[in-house]
Amino acid sequence: MQLIKTLLFANYLLNINMGFAFLTSIRTVASRSPHGATAVAARGATAALFSTKSRDALSEVDEEGAFKRTDAAWRNWVSSEKGAEFPPEKDRYRLYVAFACPWAHRTLIVRGLKGLEDVIPITVVYPIWQYTKPDHDMHRGWIFGNPGGKRLKNTDGWGSFPAAYPNNEPNPLAETRSIRDLYDLAEDTDGKYTVPVLWDSKLETIVSNESSEIIRMLNSEFNEFAKNPELDLYPENLREAIDEVNEWVYSGINNGVYKAGFATSQRAYDRAVEHLTEAFDRADEILQKQRYIAGDQLTEADVRLFVTLLRYDEVYYVYFKCNTRSIANTPALLNYCRDIYQTPGVAETVDMEQIKAHYYCSHTELNTWSIIPKGPNFMKLLEEPHDRDGM
Repeated sequence: MQLIKTLLFANYLLNINMGFAFLTSIRTVASRSPHGATAVAARGATAALFSTKSRDALSEVDEEGAFKRTDAAWRNWVSSEKGAEFPPEKDRYRLYVAFACPWAHRTLIVRGLKGLEDVIPITVVYPIWQYTKPDHDMHRGWIFGNPGGKRLKNTDGWGSFPAAYPNNEPNPLAETRSIRDLYDLAEDTDGKYTVPVLWDSKLETIVSNESSEIIRMLNSEFNEFAKNPELDLYPENLREAIDEVNEWVYSGINNGVYKAGFATSQRAYDRAVEHLTEAFDRADEILQKQRYIAGDQLTEADVRLFVTLLRYDEVYYVYFKCNTRSIANTPALLNYCRDIYQTPGVAETVDMEQIKAHYYCSHTELNTWSIIPKGPNFMKLLEEPHDRDGM
């Protein structure tokens, strides 16, 4: 009954054009809602109120309840070719990342593997989504850390979290509260404020927010500055195999867990989890026979697969209902994860505390109270020896 009343009242206010007064009142009610229903109603009504394109991943669901991820909008390229708009330079570019985000994690790993830590600085954002412009709309997303600041709650008003986790810092380049503010500085018109962001400090704009392309830039375009320039994660002789693996791993595993977790109908979930399970088993079968997913050497395909497998048992198995399989009960995949994790440059990029804080506390539709499950301590399993040296 309370939900019906809320919706009727929201509609009334919309009809008489009381836009911002409505937003202020509905946000207050949403923050006090004990069960999240009013908050969900408020988001729906606010979406109708504003013509903004601002959105988060949970907004990308079609009429059948299936999650449909949209492509990244910023697709420029750092290139060593003469006359390039974005040439490789030391300290010119900054990576904005979240330890929590698997797409951003790809870029952190490649940066570490190539030895670019002294070339491309990073800023790690706060893991738990907050309202990015609370005086304007109800978009939720990444904000910058505020060490020593007041403790925060989730966007429905529950939980109690530090204002900064380890390595969460303010933006050193501009007085911005959120990643959204950074996009605004670049005059973004797309409205999907994601990480990673490769930022050009000289031109003060976004180069790219597409992780698959950023990792290739890091792999090939900064070799004159890299500590490990000889490492090639996209070698010519394996490119066809890498591209093939990337395609089915992305569809079935990387994005597959999200298609299961963000589905809003049983039919969409069933299709997604079946596709995920098939891809999981395919990876398992391959990795029983060879050390790496695309051949006999470490490549970008391993980086892309690892970031999802790392989060699988602690997050996706529970939170996204991907419980047909688990890494801990799949020996080939568990030892594969150990192998990748123990590769120099990788372990330093993993922060399971922030991973779990993000997922379990950001999407209040899925976990209103922001209770973080204790989990199986997957990180301890990763520290044990693997058996893949002889493969």
